[in-house]
This record gives sequence, structure tokens and C-alpha cells, in this order.
Amino acid sequence: MYPVNSSPYNVPYGEWTARWWRWALSIPNDKNPLVDDTGKNCSESQFGPVWYLSGTTGETYSATRTCSIPAGKSILFPIIASLFSFAEVPFIKTDQELISYSAKDIDDCSLLEASVDGQKLQNLDQHRIQFGPFDISLPSDNIWNVQSGATRAVSDGFWIFLKPLNDGYHKINFHGIEPNFHTNVTYQIIIT
Repeated sequence: MYPVNSSPYNVPYGEWTARWWRWALSIPNDKNPLVDDTGKNCSESQFGPVWYLSGTTGETYSATRTCSIPAGKSILFPIIASLFSFAEVPFIKTDQELISYSAKDIDDCSLLEASVDGQKLQNLDQHRIQFGPFDISLPSDNIWNVQSGATRAVSDGFWIFLKPLNDGYHKINFHGIEPNFHTNVTYQIIIT
């Protein structure tokens, strides 16, 4: 795993989480990996040295997905994360209010679990990344059903950034609980 204070591929870890959100939120609802419970959309809009695995949304709390990933790709995913934008919470007017609002549930996270090939990852509480505000653009058919267009957002959560896995079959599981959300995802990964 990359440490949280590192800059994989010369990009700060926090910026990678913003790139993950830009990826996840740019994909229309009908193809979005966050609401996919099988993995059929896992390759949607993937490019570059990092492959993004998605968690779930309020409509899909649990998922078991199968995903083929090209060899040599690092893998980034949130165990559990919160993102709020001015588009979603228009009563918030300042960046600092947005930062505080995004942190409130993550502050009270009660469960963090992640494993790769049955091996539990340790010290997950040290993988919290708070980042933003940063710019995002929401498509008209976005997963949150809010006004489309450009807005600013803040992310807060616990992230895992894996170095490339060996060719073959792998299993990744992550499970997180905070006061207003929980997620439990298992990926059957094929590296080719």
C-alpha cells in the first residue's frame, strides 16, 4: 500500500482521491459503478496508471463484483468516504462549512475493515484523507439526482491505495460503517 503522505505517480495522495470522485461522479447513473452490483461497469471511464474500484451508494449498500484489471495498474478505493458539494447542500455557503459538513459522519466512523486475498489490512484508522474543496462537474443524469454542472466539493474518508497486484485472481473486500451510511463490497479481481 502507498502511505497517505506519499505521491504515487508524482500526484499527492489527496489529489488522487479527488480524481477518484471526479471519475465516479462524471459517469451517468445508468453506467455508474457505484450503483452496479455485479461489476459489469467496473471498466467505465478507466484510464491512466490507477484503476478505481467503487464503493456503494445509499441505494446499493452491499455488492459482490467481478472486475478485470490490466496488469501494472495501482488500485484506489474508499473503505468508506463522504463527499458533499455546494450542489447537494445549497444551504452551505463557505468552504469551511463544507469541510465541516463532510467530516461530521466520518468523525464517528464505527467500523473499518479491508482485506486483500484474505489478509486483513492493518491500521486503517491511519488512512483518513480529507481533501478539498476541489472542482467537480456533474452530468445531467448523475447518481445523486442533483442539478448538473460545475460545483465545488470536499471529500473525507478512509482510503486504500494498493500497488499493482500480480497477474491472476485476487479478492478484495472492504466494509465501513458511519452513523448515516454503511458499505460492504467484495471484488473478485482478475489481473491480466
